[in-house]
Amino acid sequence: MANNPGARKAIRKIEARTEVNKARRSRVRTYLRKFQEALAGGDAAVAKTAFIEAQSELMRAVSKGVVHKNTGSRKVSRLAAQLKKLSAA
Repeated sequence: MANNPGARKAIRKIEARTEVNKARRSRVRTYLRKFQEALAGGDAAVAKTAFIEAQSELMRAVSKGVVHKNTGSRKVSRLAAQLKKLSAA
């Protein structure tokens, strides 16, 4: 358990940051789910708009430090490949 004031403050800061990061991560997952649903629907135009939103949200999470840069890039790349596969079909 934290005993000095600095450590107590650090715990408070970590808790607040964790809440913010949880919300951001949840938001990213929501956009990823919307993209997957658009893919399942089979409409390329809807999937493309969902992809743009998901990509934007992922890169925003990267800039905020919620997701590592390489993880964000990898996920975007995989989403783009799925979109390309749908468009080609």
